[in-house]
Amino acid sequence: MSRRFRGESHNKVDTKGRVSIPASFRRVLEASDPNWKSGETPELVIVYGDHRRSYLECYTMKAIEEVDDKIDALPRGSMQRKMLQALFHGQSFPTTVDETGRLVLPAKLRGKIDLEKEAFFIGMGDTFQIWHPETYDTQERAKQEAWLDELPEDFDPMQFLDGPVEV
Repeated sequence: MSRRFRGESHNKVDTKGRVSIPASFRRVLEASDPNWKSGETPELVIVYGDHRRSYLECYTMKAIEEVDDKIDALPRGSMQRKMLQALFHGQSFPTTVDETGRLVLPAKLRGKIDLEKEAFFIGMGDTFQIWHPETYDTQERAKQEAWLDELPEDFDPMQFLDGPVEV
């Protein structure tokens, strides 16, 4: 069973803020929740962050525990620790997937990214993101295309797997 979120999906959001999670994403959430048992619903943490974020970042329980461990390792009282605690503890929403495979997104989270009728899900490895579809296309996809356009025609992205590459 995969422990990585892969792929993308457009899913409808109903008037109560319920949205289906892609089935493959649900399997990753289950596999990465140490408390999950067959027949139960997995937990996750949605980090909505500050005013600069245009999306919701969804963490498995295993992934958020790794982040928490790194935050805990920082010096108590340091500005870095305080800022990360505010982001990952204060500006987050612990939740579960419901029995039908949906997330219930509160109005505050939907309002943060102007989510109304449709959500765009994209796998990011150990997390997945939820975007308003048009925002993703105009901000993120446009940014990626501009970056790719700056690379030489014969550039092979696999080169990045071997470490930093000068282009």
